[in-house]
Amino acid sequence: MKILIDANVLYPTVMREVVLGVARAGLFEPQWSTRILEEWARAAARLGPEAEAQARSEIVMLNAAWPKAEIRYPPELEARLWLPDPNDVHVLAAAIAGSSDAIMTANAKDFPRNILTEEGVLRVDPDGYLQGCAEANPDRVVPVAEAVLDEARRLSGEDWTMRKLMKKARLPRFGKAIERA
Repeated sequence: MKILIDANVLYPTVMREVVLGVARAGLFEPQWSTRILEEWARAAARLGPEAEAQARSEIVMLNAAWPKAEIRYPPELEARLWLPDPNDVHVLAAAIAGSSDAIMTANAKDFPRNILTEEGVLRVDPDGYLQGCAEANPDRVVPVAEAVLDEARRLSGEDWTMRKLMKKARLPRFGKAIERA
């Protein structure tokens, strides 16, 4: 399954690490566009120049890890599309050009299912999708979640629980599924 990942899933860090960890585990093929990656870098820049520099270096590593993930599309494709927020049309254009099966976004209201369906694309929210992955493939997903939890503990110095970390990362159903697995 090919899933185009929206910028609001790539940034924040914990959500990105879980989503990409699940992709590394072979449960889906990630996709993005240059503009989506740029949105991530600009969002990180609001935290300061160091955060932007770190995001840009992570983007370089992402493109190296998945050299076929970056989708390019002709400008006329974007011109024929419509979404409630015109600033999100580029995401749908990339999904169509990449023959994506779905767009993973935390922004449901600006990606109406009926419009996406007309273009042959599903919308999946990160929490629900990851929950399904955890329930169907706990042997591949639990190690990903545990590695993200360990790294969060290491970097923050806090003794996070899985549920607390995933709730903070806006992945509460995923956190619950991991604890049950």
